[in-house]
Amino acid sequence: MAGRNQDIVSIIKEKIEHFGSAAAIANVGTVVGIGDNIARVRGLGAAKYNELLEFPHDIMGLALNLEEDSIGVAILGDCSQIKEGDEVRSSGRVSEVPVGDNLIGRVVDPLGRPCDGKGPIKTEKTRPLERVAPNVVQRQSVGTPVQTGIKAIDSITPIGRGQRELIIGDRFTGKTAIALDTIIAQKGENLTCIYVAIGQKTAKVAQVASILERFGAMAHTIIVTANASDPAPLQYIAPFAGCAMGEEFMEQGKDVLIVYDDLYKHAWAYRQLSLLLRRPPGREAYPGDIFYLHSRLLERAARLAPEYGGGSLTALPIIETQAGDMSAYIPTNVISITDGQIYLEPDLFNAGIRPAINVGLSVSRVGGAAQRKAMRQVAGQLRLELAQFHELESFAEFGTEELDKTTRDQLERGQRITEILKQPQYSPVSLGKEVIILYAVTNGYLDDVPVDRVVTWEKALSSFMDINYPELEQTINTDKEIKAELEERLKTAFLEFKQGVTY
Repeated sequence: MAGRNQDIVSIIKEKIEHFGSAAAIANVGTVVGIGDNIARVRGLGAAKYNELLEFPHDIMGLALNLEEDSIGVAILGDCSQIKEGDEVRSSGRVSEVPVGDNLIGRVVDPLGRPCDGKGPIKTEKTRPLERVAPNVVQRQSVGTPVQTGIKAIDSITPIGRGQRELIIGDRFTGKTAIALDTIIAQKGENLTCIYVAIGQKTAKVAQVASILERFGAMAHTIIVTANASDPAPLQYIAPFAGCAMGEEFMEQGKDVLIVYDDLYKHAWAYRQLSLLLRRPPGREAYPGDIFYLHSRLLERAARLAPEYGGGSLTALPIIETQAGDMSAYIPTNVISITDGQIYLEPDLFNAGIRPAINVGLSVSRVGGAAQRKAMRQVAGQLRLELAQFHELESFAEFGTEELDKTTRDQLERGQRITEILKQPQYSPVSLGKEVIILYAVTNGYLDDVPVDRVVTWEKALSSFMDINYPELEQTINTDKEIKAELEERLKTAFLEFKQGVTY
């Protein structure tokens, strides 16, 4: 019995000797006000701008307003579970998002949490949402195209890797369709795509995911979604989260395409956030830094110099205009930041010209530098003839009887070019196919084809070339230019096709 007591005493003595707890220092504050997804917090004097703060129930907040006596915090979750007096802890981490290959093929929210029901995502690395854009020394000029597979874009308003090309137009004019076609066209092109849905209906995001899945494009795509039902802070950080994911691939020397759909809703979310944080409103109640909001996001799109990896991040921001007003506040801001815009016109869309690209108001400031040589060889003539056609079109409204033959021929050619540039949705075509059909129309092979038969003629030509001259398309895709020998073979193929076709 005495031995047993001795054992107990020695155990107690040992426990007392080793007793002690490591002191934990935590920066803790208190919620003094909560409402509309904004919390006022006191006692966190050491908090940093954009720092993640921990609220009860595993809810995170974003420190945005650092004032003398309190902090304005945007709640990234359900604020109804937070009440006055709750304890808030500093995480010591600036707002960040998980990045890496494991996100490809998934639908995630702006915090990197899965939304597609396919289970958790294992990522080992995170990146801060905000980052200073690459400087001039780190960049190189844009010279490699993003092949969209859309004839009207690749020929008239080409997009280069590292460029920022705005897609702008009214509601239901096909803005998202162009972005999705571009993503679908990247299958096998070594281009990772990120689609950021800001303030969209959940049903629309599900539809986008379904379309990309159907065409095999989810294998190279990440969807980042902050739905219309999500709080404004999540919608605000969504494009920055997508951009951070893209930069991870860019810095590995890879090429990335990111679509922001759309930045008008992003501006609305930021305006809501700023007004609730009691920041002074400016024009149209937007805060004074609304231009900086989009410029610091879009300037992160770049093509890095070879010594910095040579990767690229291409941005396709989308802006929805109201009643075709391109001169409104947010559209003019984004137009001035980007390297060109593709303007989609409701009248053209309703007239059956789809994609409804207004070639007069659409421009690419990179131009031919972002085109393959084969496309440049046919696109120069195409642009010239299309410009002449639109100039003469207004005169033709008064009747063509008194016009001379040259003018009538230009009008006829322009009508056929307009028909050729029409393209069904979700059917991007290869560089070779684009070059072949545009070469045919600019060199007069369609001049005797009735305008209402042009689309049928194009399909017939495509089938004929696939069966009889498949090597021509392959040669253009490989060489990326029209050499003299190839041009002769093209002419032979066109003449053979025209002999066998009837209208």
